[in-house]
Amino acid sequence: MCLAVPGRIISLSSETDSLARKGWIDFSGIAKEISLAYLPEAKVDDYVIVHAGFALSVLDEEDALASLKAFKEMGNLSDES
Repeated sequence: MCLAVPGRIISLSSETDSLARKGWIDFSGIAKEISLAYLPEAKVDDYVIVHAGFALSVLDEEDALASLKAFKEMGNLSDES
């Protein structure tokens, strides 16, 4: 089974090539650099679904927060949100 995790974009690279575009994504207190090649429309403060180092879709904030709450309740995330 694969798991795609929601995270919030906290910064974007200045890369002009859309296929090389990356952003720093906050996953409940842990930030990782993720490829945004599939989401040229993504911007800072958007929530995105990430799998295997790639942001796959933009989520609305309500759905993202509901998913993060469910993960936290299952014990898969720390209390740092």
